[in-house]
Amino acid sequence: MNNLWLPLTGGILIGLSALAMLALLGRITGISGIFAGVISAEEGAWRWAFLAGMIAAPLLYQLLSNQPAPLPGATGWPLIIIAGLLVGFGTRYAGGCTSGHGVCGIGRLSPRSIAATMTFIIAGMATVFVTRHLLGS
Repeated sequence: MNNLWLPLTGGILIGLSALAMLALLGRITGISGIFAGVISAEEGAWRWAFLAGMIAAPLLYQLLSNQPAPLPGATGWPLIIIAGLLVGFGTRYAGGCTSGHGVCGIGRLSPRSIAATMTFIIAGMATVFVTRHLLGS
């Protein structure tokens, strides 16, 4: 499949999975909420299955497409782990993540989700600007 089609296909699959989750379970596909439910032991089975699928799907794709294993790059694993923890804290603080707000919330025309997603994008742009232009990495 052409590399141009990979992001489009991924986006369509994400949208369809969010729609299926809402239609079949009446739940919003917000990854931070699903993960928080696993930690607090709420309705565990479907949450564990969802998280297992999120881990298994890219591994299966990598295996079937003969892609090389992703490497942490120049930043290294410690910085990636710290960044992941900060993102987790931020999603709990914002009351949701990009999947819950950006995919599901905007699709429902939620003003709160539109504001949250705009904040995510602006914060991401500011982070890239600072790290690339001010810190020189």
